[in-house]
Amino acid sequence: MRKIFYKIGGVFVIGLMAVAGFAGNPDRQGEAGANELLINPWARSAGLHTLNTASIQGVEAMRLNIAGLSRMVKGEFAVSNCMLYRGTGLSMNELGFGTKMGKNGAFGVSLASMSFGKIPVTTVNQPEGTGENFSPNFFHIGFGYSYLYDNKISVGLLVRGISESISSVSAFGFAIDAGVQYVSGPQDNFRLGISLRNTGSPMIFGGQGLSVANSNTDPAGGTTYNLTYDQRAEDFELPSVLNIGVSYDTYFNVEKKDFIRILANFTSNAFSKDQLGIGAEFFFRERIILRGAYKVNYGKSSASIGDEIYTGLAGGISLIFPTRKDSSNAFGIDYAYRATNPFQGTHNLAVRFMF
Repeated sequence: MRKIFYKIGGVFVIGLMAVAGFAGNPDRQGEAGANELLINPWARSAGLHTLNTASIQGVEAMRLNIAGLSRMVKGEFAVSNCMLYRGTGLSMNELGFGTKMGKNGAFGVSLASMSFGKIPVTTVNQPEGTGENFSPNFFHIGFGYSYLYDNKISVGLLVRGISESISSVSAFGFAIDAGVQYVSGPQDNFRLGISLRNTGSPMIFGGQGLSVANSNTDPAGGTTYNLTYDQRAEDFELPSVLNIGVSYDTYFNVEKKDFIRILANFTSNAFSKDQLGIGAEFFFRERIILRGAYKVNYGKSSASIGDEIYTGLAGGISLIFPTRKDSSNAFGIDYAYRATNPFQGTHNLAVRFMF
């Protein structure tokens, strides 16, 4: 028992130190780039407003807390689609694969891309459009590893490559995620999770699109000719985020695994307001899962900055169908809806295979 208390205390100390050293500044909102790193395309965690830092597991953990990757049974393959801010035409797709490595380790790969639809090309001379269209290419690839110690403590590390480009301008960077989860109780009732995401080197755009041809400002011998001038873009930081979450399970039927999970989470954003949220999940026969959450902004800003687009309610459902009797193999469908202000909300749909 003494060892358990030492472990809990150690994790809490780490969390408090991280909060003290990671204090965000909401007056810097809008100064970071690559904000698609904050978008969650996965339906299970989106239905909880991404508050399940302590309980997330499987391939979705690569988006929130990589420590949960090693808590899947054997392996998992999942595909998701996120219809962002319905009415805007934006969407995000992600593919994830995870598999156990040995008894306690797990390795995962995730691929994500954003779709912006068709954007008209406009110029100074043709502000109404040239008749052509373009679409930016935002792409992420992540490689993560997680290790589980005696089913109590799991840790993980993920490296993600970030690419943003249009036809003539591009930027590339790396981000590192790290996380830890602690589980305790007779039925693993209590869970604590801490994750630090999107820490990495600054990114900067470059390419021919930042060059322009203008006449020589000091023509020699009266001869006028063009020179190519390169514009230097300003670099930008990644939107680092610290999450600290807890959850507790109350069982109604231990044998059939019917229980309700109550969770809470604190999110510290380096470039925007911090957020607090609470949520709940109801598990029925390991086949149906209902979930809902509520999130609010925390803290004030001296600047006239509005609230985050995701505040208020979120909800979702998961249906799990076993593919083989007395086996962990299963097929799952997840759906989530998050209210947004403005726009008409965000819809998430995911399909996953557990093997």
